[in-house]
Amino acid sequence: MTTSGGRGIGRVDGSAPTAQSPASLGSSVSERARTDPAIVYVVDDEPSIRNSTKELAESVGLRVQTFATAQEFLGSQRPDVPGCLVLDVRLPGLSGFDLQRELAQTNKPVPIIFITGHGDIPMSVQAMKAGAMDFLSKPYRHQDLLDAIAHAIERDRQARRQRSELAELHRRHESLTPREREVMAFLVKGLLNKQVGAELGMTLPTVKFHRAHVMQKMKADSMADLARIAERMEAHPTEHGWTLAGERGST
Repeated sequence: MTTSGGRGIGRVDGSAPTAQSPASLGSSVSERARTDPAIVYVVDDEPSIRNSTKELAESVGLRVQTFATAQEFLGSQRPDVPGCLVLDVRLPGLSGFDLQRELAQTNKPVPIIFITGHGDIPMSVQAMKAGAMDFLSKPYRHQDLLDAIAHAIERDRQARRQRSELAELHRRHESLTPREREVMAFLVKGLLNKQVGAELGMTLPTVKFHRAHVMQKMKADSMADLARIAERMEAHPTEHGWTLAGERGST
């Protein structure tokens, strides 16, 4: 079959691949993927597939952990580093799709590359709609899997960086006093200092005082920067459901 990215999947034998030099990998694995602590998880009930996939990923310098079942993977202690999951669709007990749904409900999502010996178009569509990075049919070309792994790890690295940045923004916001939060909520809506004072019953000097503290604590260089920060937080609220409109309990 062909993956969603349009790459053809060629036939290869089931034996473990020999080590490849970095120059032969092309764009499949970036220098960062070979040198950072990224890890590849492999869940497949076929020992030969687990072993060959492990050796393939290790041949380009990646760390690998293998599991025979979805339950075994869920029960494992996974390090908090970028990574991806190479996952068989058909597994004893929980299926690959079952595991995908379980992971989607956690706060530690991991990019998934599905592999299957029983693939068909509806199955791949289901996987991709649920957020899978790629869907490969056995036997797949080693290069196709390496490409998918490199893409998934980079996507996870970016997602982790974004989550870290958002968490920092929310920490800064939580450091504001209730009054500073109210002032910020009006400022990012475009209200002038006088208008904020009228809304909150403050004098102009008091508004300016709180505004200066807001800018300092949120580490905003300008009002435009503060508005962008608020927009980003609004689009990704915390588990408590923070929104700008909710600061004073109204829209």
